[in-house]
Amino acid sequence: MNGAQALIRTLAGAGVDVCFANPGTSEMHFVAALDDVPGMRAVLTLFEGVATGAADGYARMAGRPAATLLHLGPGLANGLANLHNARRGRTPIVNVVGDHARSHKRFDAPLESDIDALAGTVSGWVRRSLSPADVAADAAAAVAAASASPGTTATLVLPADVSWEDGAEVAPPLPARPAPRVAPSVVDDVAAVLASGEPAVLFLGGEAMSEEGQLAAARVAAGTGARLMSETFPARAARGAGLPRLARLPYPPERAIAALTGTRHLVLAGATSPVHFFAYPGMPATPVPEDCTVHVLAAPGEDAVAALRALTERAAPDAEPVLQVAERPELPTGELTPRTMSAVIGALLPERAIVVDEALTSGVGLTELTAGAPRHDWLSLTGGAIGDGLPMALGAAVACPDRPVIGIQADGSAMYTISALWSYAREQLDITTIVCDNGAYAILQHELSRVGAAGDGERAGRLLDLGGPGLDFVALATGMGVPATRASTAEELADQLAKALAEPGPHLIDAVLPRS
Repeated sequence: MNGAQALIRTLAGAGVDVCFANPGTSEMHFVAALDDVPGMRAVLTLFEGVATGAADGYARMAGRPAATLLHLGPGLANGLANLHNARRGRTPIVNVVGDHARSHKRFDAPLESDIDALAGTVSGWVRRSLSPADVAADAAAAVAAASASPGTTATLVLPADVSWEDGAEVAPPLPARPAPRVAPSVVDDVAAVLASGEPAVLFLGGEAMSEEGQLAAARVAAGTGARLMSETFPARAARGAGLPRLARLPYPPERAIAALTGTRHLVLAGATSPVHFFAYPGMPATPVPEDCTVHVLAAPGEDAVAALRALTERAAPDAEPVLQVAERPELPTGELTPRTMSAVIGALLPERAIVVDEALTSGVGLTELTAGAPRHDWLSLTGGAIGDGLPMALGAAVACPDRPVIGIQADGSAMYTISALWSYAREQLDITTIVCDNGAYAILQHELSRVGAAGDGERAGRLLDLGGPGLDFVALATGMGVPATRASTAEELADQLAKALAEPGPHLIDAVLPRS
């Protein structure tokens, strides 16, 4: 058995049975070995950033790692942005990066690079397999490292000759480190803080955003008077009727500061203490008030759900949570704006949907108008590296083929990874993509004024404008095999979305919004 065969069999045996791939010459023995392991599904992507983003979306929904297959250092570099998002989302991924044969490394071939250094910027675990006898054990260790709480990217560097040489054997799976429980004294301390009567916010993230975590947190809030709030961009959040109406910390710094004004105690459950994405002139780095004390109930990687359950028993044993009732907005008519687009989505969102949100500035009202919809999951852009939305939807649909996936995608960031649409069509995945087509990098237009830059001239404006020529998303989608339509009114969007959700396979709707 050669190294590639042992590697794939070991991955599949450890539960990693999907690989998002963009291979090259160094990975050809891995590709050939796929025919020997029918249990490993390989999904071809046309760009490495799609492969890494898809692995992120897959693991968020499946609760276990997918693998990627990337070609040397440049292939890894092409996928780094979405591995950054996965790192910020604490997503488990097994990243397999092919390398030159060991004997070829010393010749400094044109594609030679420091793969280990590149991988270290986004990985919690990096190892290079040095012989066919090592590769299976290395693969088992990679899966265990990726799967250990709270989740990380484990990168295995695979030299070409380690793949093609014989002498390898399959390795058994290794146990992953479970999330540790918080000490009872920590729960007691937080319960005492919440009993003080001073204004407090219970701030949720990570696993606390699961259904069980939110329901426990809602009981604590009902029994203590604490306000519930979540991270701005949670990796995965359960949402909909029957769950608490959970406010997110706003993204704009002024609004984030206002949301936490008056808070004396910030209690973290699965989240880290918030900071603004960027520095702004004359503004503090964090929205947390200076006189607010931050308390850690459960850090990322600790069992936040168990901690919230214990806190419920300690601080609010008889409390009844306040939950979101089932309600939908009326279907709007007339002009298509970000808010009417959100109302259409809220009115038609199907049960058990997976929403992948990279709407950015066009998402005004989106969380508000979908709060009472049937139960669904929501995936966010965790690390701020735009271009993750289309790939995440790909991975989520592979992980959950029985659930509809709706991608709400800004136009500018869609172009980073637009080739994901080709993979949608090839795999015939049930993904409906709504492109928020406002013809601009609107997020950057907002940031230009927020940072105090004087940039209202023509030359500055051209760097933030997507016109001249405009982007034709209908043509782009149909050219890659995805049926596409264009909506310019609320009625057109409602009609097209209803039809797309009723038909299997991928669809794209170009939602033409007011020009920014």
